Amino acid sequence: MLKLGFVFLILILIPSLPVALSKYGVMEPLLQRLDSKRAASSVQEAAAVGLLKRLLPTHLSSFEFKIVSKDVCGGDSCFLINNHKKSSQNEPEIVIRGTTAVEIASGLHWYLKYWCGAHVSWDKTGGIQTTSVPEPGSLPRLKDEGVKIKRPVPWNYYQNVVTSSYSYVWWDWERWEKEVDWMALQGVNLPLAFTGQETIWQKVFKDFNITSVDLNNFFGGPAFLAWARMGNLHGWGGPLSQNWLDQQLVLQKQIISRMLELGMTPVLPSFSGNVPAALKRIFPSAKITRLGDWNTVDSDPRWCCTYLLDASDPLFVEIGEAFIRKQIKEYGDVTDIYNCDTFNENTPPTNDPEYISTLGAAVYKGISKGDKDAVWLMQGWLFYSDSSFWKPPQIKALLHSVPLGKMVVLDLFADVKPIWKSSSQFYGTPYIWCMLHNFGGNIEMYGTLDAISSGPVDARFSANSTMVGVGMCMEGIEHNPIVYELMSEMAFRDKKVEVPEWIKSYCNRRYGKVVHEVEAAWEILYHTIYNCTDGIADHNHDFIVMFPDWDPSNSETGVSNNQKKINLLRPVNTRYLLQETPSDKPRAHLWYPSDDVIKALQLFLAGGKNLSTSLTYRYDLVDLTRQVLSKFANQLYYKAVSSFQKKNIEALQFHSNKFLQLIKDIDVLLASDDNFLLGTWLESAKKLAVNPSEIKQYEWNARTQVTMWFDTNATTQTNKFWSGLVESYYLPRASTYFSHLLESLRQNEKFKLIEWRKQWISQSNKWQEGNELYPVKAKGDALAISQALYEKYFAK
Repeated sequence: MLKLGFVFLILILIPSLPVALSKYGVMEPLLQRLDSKRAASSVQEAAAVGLLKRLLPTHLSSFEFKIVSKDVCGGDSCFLINNHKKSSQNEPEIVIRGTTAVEIASGLHWYLKYWCGAHVSWDKTGGIQTTSVPEPGSLPRLKDEGVKIKRPVPWNYYQNVVTSSYSYVWWDWERWEKEVDWMALQGVNLPLAFTGQETIWQKVFKDFNITSVDLNNFFGGPAFLAWARMGNLHGWGGPLSQNWLDQQLVLQKQIISRMLELGMTPVLPSFSGNVPAALKRIFPSAKITRLGDWNTVDSDPRWCCTYLLDASDPLFVEIGEAFIRKQIKEYGDVTDIYNCDTFNENTPPTNDPEYISTLGAAVYKGISKGDKDAVWLMQGWLFYSDSSFWKPPQIKALLHSVPLGKMVVLDLFADVKPIWKSSSQFYGTPYIWCMLHNFGGNIEMYGTLDAISSGPVDARFSANSTMVGVGMCMEGIEHNPIVYELMSEMAFRDKKVEVPEWIKSYCNRRYGKVVHEVEAAWEILYHTIYNCTDGIADHNHDFIVMFPDWDPSNSETGVSNNQKKINLLRPVNTRYLLQETPSDKPRAHLWYPSDDVIKALQLFLAGGKNLSTSLTYRYDLVDLTRQVLSKFANQLYYKAVSSFQKKNIEALQFHSNKFLQLIKDIDVLLASDDNFLLGTWLESAKKLAVNPSEIKQYEWNARTQVTMWFDTNATTQTNKFWSGLVESYYLPRASTYFSHLLESLRQNEKFKLIEWRKQWISQSNKWQEGNELYPVKAKGDALAISQALYEKYFAK
């Protein structure tokens, strides 16, 4: 999923006990080296001005930006906000200084939030709220001494290796430019840069006599590249056209260029061992292993069972070096930090620590041969997801297989399951405290605000801490803006945040005014939806989107005891089953009292008359109404299934019809906001195509990624609440299932689960191959629709 970077302090032996970093001593050479790579001050200042022009063009002359040395802040990265000493009316009002353009942008964002009451979020979560910003010439003044805010740790990391597929896959430069702006405003200075790597691989493998035709069955389709890169699949959704490859390389250069202009350090990919099948033919003596199946039907060789080159083989280092050098040739000397996750969901053949150490050293050698100053950024997910294998001896062997300071670990799930606590600070290895938060790009209101507001601070002040950064490692973006705003602030917070007061301020900024009913609603949401403490790894198991694939007639309560609940948004993957246990019936995840959140919705609606034109309010209202209704739908599902088990045809028909009607109502609700539309996803895919063949392929990729993969009988499902998808895909799925239940009662026959699966897989395939158009513009009054649905389902 992710990656980061460090330095060299090499002793004869790497200590087995954790060694605290004294002012990041082990990192200082790296930090200094990366500082020396940064764009000139004038370039960064101009980039910051460009960001302001895109964000708040009316106030372009109100701010003055200046890059300053870290010496101004005692050697740390920081921003400073002061009043401008105006001598004329036309001069700037506020001066913002920062050690990079990212710090300047962060200072701008801080000022707009806490002095002007403004708010910045993704466009798809309501966008920006700047109506509260005073006119030019009237900006709020600071106290005489101004504000100085330092980063308590050097890094603010961003992205996950699968975000590139779940969220970014169809983006053009216009959308990417907005995202890089958002990163800078949130203080992100260490972003993953994974776009276009297939084009680099095409060039590299050509030097190893592998043709473009050989690669057609290696790369996945555009929407499935993340999983092809990880070796989970090959060929599915492909092949990649040369148009795509060329287009993505151009886009990557634009992305990296802007990151550098803003003073960011991009994290580039490296070689993890995943190779085309042709390499085994060309190098028959190489240590190449064919991996097992990753959830295809009957281990279909067209898609499954990829090839892994053993890190101990000399060819591994040769390919690894070639890939790094080819990236440097294309992009320039832009970073020393490279991601590699060879062992992620890929267990080594033996748990012998010496063998693991040898493998780790070989992986690093492949990176460092291409860049002598390279630092290996590795996600620590494997230490949690495969904890039965990764015991202390194995973890130490891997972490200590490279010189201290040459590896950085992402504590990927620290918001829920921090590894630093159980691994003695990763046994002395520098790490980044990360919030994972989202799996699969699912749409669900969820958060752990208390953990976010305190976790990074506790980790930093813990004994012998080796923490060097914070990070956001969600699998999908553009949801739960409150979570990402708070987590971003932790990059600049040296103390715990008082969440209740912060939420009140957030509420007022997000909508641009004080509305007491909405404030009260957010107080409830903080104590319910946004205070999950049960440790469940994944969320949004609501039955509308994750429809249960089971036979409720097998026992009194449901499936037989030896069956497991296995219903995921895509092929079964251990990342999504970590908290699943055998169950007698499907269970949707619920971690709060539903009645409390219904009350929050009532309050939200009551405040609506004061916020009817607010896009941020409209997004939150639709999302909250959807959340409440989807939980209510789970109850209707249980009633329908219970009626089936009692052989009550009339009751089954009543409750199933009510469930189906609720699906239709939710689709109407979602259609009232531009940010919950299937059409937007599909049209963005087709927009990147340059010929009819690509249009067809890209639309199939877009439709399939968010629905069913591989025609699996596990009924792999999506968890996207998008208008169009809800009515045209989820509704017929539930309808055919309930029809089969009713027919089994009418005919006094056993429920034919396999027949239903076959019917639904056929319908799903037909939908995926379709080309019908879906709206890209909202319709209807969101407030009126939400109010009507509240009265329909909850007023009594």
